[in-house]
Amino acid sequence: MDGTTPPVIRYPWQTPPERRQAIEVAEGVLWMRLPLPMKLDHVNVYALDDGDGWTIIDTGFDSKLTKGIWTDLMNGPLAGKPVKRVVITHHHPDHVGLAGWFQTEHGAELVSTRTSWLFARMLLLDDQQLPPPETLEFWRSAGMDADILAQRAEEKPFNYADIVAPMPLGFTRVQQGGTIRMGGRTWDVHIGNGHAPEHATFWSRDDNLVIAGDQILCSISPNIGVYATEPEADPLAGWLEACERFLPLAREDQLVLGGHKLPFTGLPFRLQQLIENHHGALRRLQEYLEVPHAAAACFPTLFKRRIGAGEYGLALVEAVAHVNHLYHAGLVSRSRGDDGAWMYQTRAGSDG
Repeated sequence: MDGTTPPVIRYPWQTPPERRQAIEVAEGVLWMRLPLPMKLDHVNVYALDDGDGWTIIDTGFDSKLTKGIWTDLMNGPLAGKPVKRVVITHHHPDHVGLAGWFQTEHGAELVSTRTSWLFARMLLLDDQQLPPPETLEFWRSAGMDADILAQRAEEKPFNYADIVAPMPLGFTRVQQGGTIRMGGRTWDVHIGNGHAPEHATFWSRDDNLVIAGDQILCSISPNIGVYATEPEADPLAGWLEACERFLPLAREDQLVLGGHKLPFTGLPFRLQQLIENHHGALRRLQEYLEVPHAAAACFPTLFKRRIGAGEYGLALVEAVAHVNHLYHAGLVSRSRGDDGAWMYQTRAGSDG
């Protein structure tokens, strides 16, 4: 023992801001929270004071409730100053849902990575009454439970446009290696992947702030999923690469402002923890697949807890991400089962 303090994750605020209220986490930086109608029942958003107006980071869903909360926030904690810019960390609806509303109703500039903007614009075109054949085939290939598959085949699927406001043409691009001026600070842009393609994170040059979106979260692992849009994808490789690339940038004193849960310090330890958690899951999975299984059969091994109905979809896409990673690494083989599901099996002699 050398007497040094072991690395830990610390939470400067134990309690999030009340609805329609804000907490100043640093000079000119406000933390606010918006509700979500799901198990993960909130998204964190931030406002950075630019003097004559605000830059906001992420927006929440497009809903009457969220618009009302934003109106109260703009009249309250934001002191009536205009929202001049909206920066989105990634294209998921809880982060981009009201970007178009801020553009059209408030004249805000939209700042985004190119991929996030393109994904959002593309997904807004989807208006499906029933799951398309490609989605049904993806679910079958993943080994979705037959009863759940039959039920979902007859239900209207989630449509992005239901909770994301129409987005007008035009945005300002941020990209890896660039900088952006927000809240009296210069921020380096570092791009993550895995949870969402070309996910933007921002690292202050002037103090200890990191705006991480969903790329780095304090007490939960970001969902890393494969979808019918790219069923052979390996997002886990991209996520692990980003975590490794962020490690040299990470300092103990940095205050990480994430898209969910609480702001925290202890970033180097958290990055190592997240990396090891996934490597551990891959090792367990490789051992489990010494007997062939479909992706959906891997839930107990991967998550070590019961997966309920509300979590089933996210668990399924994450299970596919993990088996795809092993498959692309040449550590497992696959063949079609009688029900059409891919059955994965560890290759003889592979040790990870």
